[in-house]
Amino acid sequence: MTTYLATLRKHRRLAILRHLEACMDYTSNASILTDVLDGVGVTSSRDQVVTELAWLRENGFVSFDDAGDFLVVEATARGVEIARGRAVHPDIQRPSARR
Repeated sequence: MTTYLATLRKHRRLAILRHLEACMDYTSNASILTDVLDGVGVTSSRDQVVTELAWLRENGFVSFDDAGDFLVVEATARGVEIARGRAVHPDIQRPSARR
């Protein structure tokens, strides 16, 4: 994987977690997350989003039940810590300081 693609993947994971952290109950769905990523300049297909959600779930940052086409995702406490910059993971971009 090229350095650019690896960096983009790290940004995609962080953007997902930051959006979930900002949502009521830390919950959103894959379709909305796809739109959110497009809005922050990390254009992603639904397949890319679902792949990243599976990775985030495997690593304990989100939880969801795979119910087919409609995927409702919830950030875990660990995912929220990453989104806020209180914890780090080498495969997720560290958030920049917020003003």
